[in-house]
Amino acid sequence: MSRSLESSPDAFEPGTFPVDDAAGGPAPSERARPLPRISIQAFCETPQVADSVQAASEDRRLSKAHVTIQMGGVGAAIAHYQESPTPNLIMLESHAPYAELVVGLEELAQSCDPGTKVVILGSTNDVVLYRDLMRRGISEYLVTPLSPFELMECLSSLYNNPATDPVGQVFAFIGAKGGVGSSTICHNVAWTLSETLTTNMVIADMDLAFGTTGLDFNQDPVQGIADALQNPDRLDEMLLDRLLTTCSKHLSIFAAPVVLDRDYEMSPEGCETVIDVVRQNVPYVAVDLPHAWAPWTKRTLLFADEIVITAMPDLANLRNAKNIVDLVKSARKNDAAPHLVINMTNMQKRPEITPKEFEAALGLKTLAVIDFDCENFGQAANNGQMVEEYNAKAKSIQAFRDIAMALAHRKEVKVEKKSALAPILERFKLTR
Repeated sequence: MSRSLESSPDAFEPGTFPVDDAAGGPAPSERARPLPRISIQAFCETPQVADSVQAASEDRRLSKAHVTIQMGGVGAAIAHYQESPTPNLIMLESHAPYAELVVGLEELAQSCDPGTKVVILGSTNDVVLYRDLMRRGISEYLVTPLSPFELMECLSSLYNNPATDPVGQVFAFIGAKGGVGSSTICHNVAWTLSETLTTNMVIADMDLAFGTTGLDFNQDPVQGIADALQNPDRLDEMLLDRLLTTCSKHLSIFAAPVVLDRDYEMSPEGCETVIDVVRQNVPYVAVDLPHAWAPWTKRTLLFADEIVITAMPDLANLRNAKNIVDLVKSARKNDAAPHLVINMTNMQKRPEITPKEFEAALGLKTLAVIDFDCENFGQAANNGQMVEEYNAKAKSIQAFRDIAMALAHRKEVKVEKKSALAPILERFKLTR
């Protein structure tokens, strides 16, 4: 698809720069990427390493991989593969002396199929040992103890080629309740991200019956995401290019059909397949989820790289948001917490729960608080525009930028505006 060649996720305008984590590298969600459908067998010697492998196998990034764990280390692996074919990847924990380890690896090599990768997990932190193992054809050596995320990062580096374009990131937007403005925030944030970073972005409208993406961008596409979901296995780059509707130079939408005389049967696997094809072609995908709980909704939400929960400041939204946050935290232990956006605050004469009370109940910091602004939001929606397009001075614009930069792990550097009288005042100071 031609759009995917115009920019990369590393492209950004002056005034923004990639955010590094505490270790000085890329954001965690960018270091460990999803693995393909491979088979992994781990042979551990200690319960601690076995627990780390088990925790990693339950992560969303390894959902397509088939992982089995056995105890016994190198000896158990040698015995096992004398009668069984080797998988795509073998992980071996060994704390034996180096000479003994080499003997075991040479014996194991006689049973290994070509193309099988081997990762050694050991306790010796020695660069000479590491280099010698690399020369012997070992794919990687990790020092124990290690966290599940360190293990996932290692496996990701083995199966994601850094020379090729990285897999795009998926942002899932969901409302704590219907009518809280989750779709409006999704569309404005996606538009802001595509304009600010000048990078390609796709909005996937998953509310097939009542989606508003076409209305918000003043588009009336004949085809859209429903056509892809009917036969997800047929979706490829060429078909995707025909089904997407271009809204701007860097933003396209996968619009919902919004008709009620059709029955929509959406499977979790079909939704995952469609989103995977999209993320292979663009750096960022914003998934606009409806407030309807189903197996495919849950899977799409939990498998996203970043999650944005939009809530209004009332009790029902607080309860629902807490349920979503609790589910997300329990199912995504190796991911960052979801982002919370409180929308339509300061509505006249309405009693509200404060952002601090929301934060205390959910255990989250609020990413953005957006005031009730019926004039700008309503007129922009009626015009088929984004809020910033309708009114560049609207108060909510900065909130959209904050959300966009947080999702992309970037920081916006604000340039201080100088007064028109600044040069004259400078010369006046020099003459004194």
